[in-house]
Amino acid sequence: MAGQADKKPKWVVAKERSRNGQPDTVWLFGLHAVRDALLNPKRQKLRLIVTKNAADRLGDALTMGPEPEIVDPRKFNAPLDPQSVHQGAAMEVKPLDWGSVSERCASGDGAPLVVLLDRVTDPHNVGAVLRSAEVFGARAVIAPHRYSAPETGALAKTASGALERQPYLRVPNLANSMTALREMGYFIMGLDGEAEHTLAGTLAELPNVPIALALGAEGPGLRDKTKETCHRLVKIPFAGEFGSLNVSNAAAVSLYATKSHLDR
Repeated sequence: MAGQADKKPKWVVAKERSRNGQPDTVWLFGLHAVRDALLNPKRQKLRLIVTKNAADRLGDALTMGPEPEIVDPRKFNAPLDPQSVHQGAAMEVKPLDWGSVSERCASGDGAPLVVLLDRVTDPHNVGAVLRSAEVFGARAVIAPHRYSAPETGALAKTASGALERQPYLRVPNLANSMTALREMGYFIMGLDGEAEHTLAGTLAELPNVPIALALGAEGPGLRDKTKETCHRLVKIPFAGEFGSLNVSNAAAVSLYATKSHLDR
């Protein structure tokens, strides 16, 4: 696949990336995000801008990237949003290529556990989900190209390094990827507050099979097509008459419960 992509004219690749909501390069910022990207051998690093203080704090990690440009903190010239908390460090990189759904999910590192995100566009939520997915050993977090958060500096900073280690796959069609997971033997549960079944009850019924958890955006939730492609819709019950969790908290709770089930 990579070889075919390399043969395409640059303008075609740029157009496809733009259509998928992923720029050709990304500016990461913040000491943690930049350090983890520097230490990631799979990350293509293009340009590094740091203050003297940030360079001192990054230490030996600087040897893993391009020649750093040391700048005055009052004239930090990286093309970032003025509100970005960059801590004096920013690096231009190429987006990571984690391969296909089958390459990542059929076998390999991590538990037989996958997270599916449907229309979750807030980079802070996606970053938090990536952190939880890494903690609980998920093989991948999968989201559609459209209506999902692309790899950005804000997402990387919220992910606190997990973006460099946790596969984040953005696919053309989420339902098709779910169908592929079903063919690999995954049991897909969609989180839905109106569901009849509970997460815990469903896990108790399941044999030792790979599991995928589908979570939708706060408010609209899962799309109808996503719900139809799940094996079962489940809910996380709450103690009071009213209650809800945001998508990143729901992901953490459901990942913990599912990983505990798989570890039995």
